[in-house]
Amino acid sequence: MLQKEEINSYNKRHETVHQRSLDFLSEKLAHQGVDIEGIINKTRYFQVAVPSWALGTGGTRFGRFSGGGEPGSLEEKIADVGLLHALTASCNAISLHIPWDIPQDAGAVKALAAKHGLLFDAVNSNTFQDQSGQGQSYKYGSLSHTSAIVRQLAIDHNKEVIDHGMALGSKALTVWLSDGSCFPGQQNFRKALSRTLESLQQIYKHLPSDWKIFIEYKPYEPNFYSTVIQDWGTSSFLANQLGEKAFTLVDLGHHLPNTNIEQIVATLMMQQKLGGFHFNDSKFGDDDLTTGSIKPYQLFLIFNELVEGMTSGDPEPAWMIDASHNVKDPLEDLMQSLEAIRIAYVQALLVDRVTLHEAQEANDAVSAQNILQDAFRTDVRAIVAEARRVDGGALDPIGVFRAMDIRKQLIGQRGEKAIATGL
Repeated sequence: MLQKEEINSYNKRHETVHQRSLDFLSEKLAHQGVDIEGIINKTRYFQVAVPSWALGTGGTRFGRFSGGGEPGSLEEKIADVGLLHALTASCNAISLHIPWDIPQDAGAVKALAAKHGLLFDAVNSNTFQDQSGQGQSYKYGSLSHTSAIVRQLAIDHNKEVIDHGMALGSKALTVWLSDGSCFPGQQNFRKALSRTLESLQQIYKHLPSDWKIFIEYKPYEPNFYSTVIQDWGTSSFLANQLGEKAFTLVDLGHHLPNTNIEQIVATLMMQQKLGGFHFNDSKFGDDDLTTGSIKPYQLFLIFNELVEGMTSGDPEPAWMIDASHNVKDPLEDLMQSLEAIRIAYVQALLVDRVTLHEAQEANDAVSAQNILQDAFRTDVRAIVAEARRVDGGALDPIGVFRAMDIRKQLIGQRGEKAIATGL
């Protein structure tokens, strides 16, 4: 479907304009003492995992409109991420959701992923849906359920997910719970949190020594009065109770409006408890929109804190996109997100941290703002494109995708009515 020669041919037709943009930016940054080759190499290293569930058209409780040619099997999902990685050279891992993506032959699945240059990122458990033939229901919760039988079912499922991940070479488990309540008085908050901790402790014991567990939080939805793990503080509390292999996972959409996410990131990194990061964007709630499409400056400010932490020696989190594409082609949407993420990362790398720290210590708010906004307003797309080109990717991934009519090819292979599994 996609050959390296075709990407190279497309790049050659656009390399003159690209080189002019890169030369102009390089000259500007050289005057500022920036090591542009070092920035390009850091950009190449920065890889973001793609979740298997983001490869199909999303939807809402009102409807879902498939675009056709969606992956109907785990193997097809791996092929789609491989295609994305070939175009963008920036997503060398896939994150699976169990039981949507149970590998029937782990060895064959690993070999297929390796063929596409892919690793397996964190595996994700699912206790927010009842599965076919399931004896007990998660309607009123899973790890926090009042019934010990239901809790054990959810615990066993998470252990099974870990086992699948081990077979694939994954090193982390992500736990997101929809557990909570819709009405005041429906649930005893203290008992629900206590039961969740006890359940997580059993799952934690099943982790291999070199694994991590990421605890995701969300203030509302599908329960609208309360969620058991409603914020970063509760997630951090659970992680600290579990032990050194447990961390908080930050999803950009899992916050109430106007929450200072960059401060949350800084606090968690200072505690070395930021384990994972899910990228998306939102206008009103957990909209799961294209990363950087609504609040690019906030994304930059968050990356400023991420880079600050990593520069200070804090562990680098696991990066992943978690988006839902209701009206866009899913692969094009993911390419836009990958571009926006790397742009924000590079902009954060350009921040003059020595001068910024001096301004902060001097309480010079004007200078501090100027330093950040100078980096944010720098057009770094040529650096991001060059990092892709060096690694064999396309200068313009969406341009190649459309020029080669890849979606039409996928529809020809999989059918007009093909709908991604698991959603």
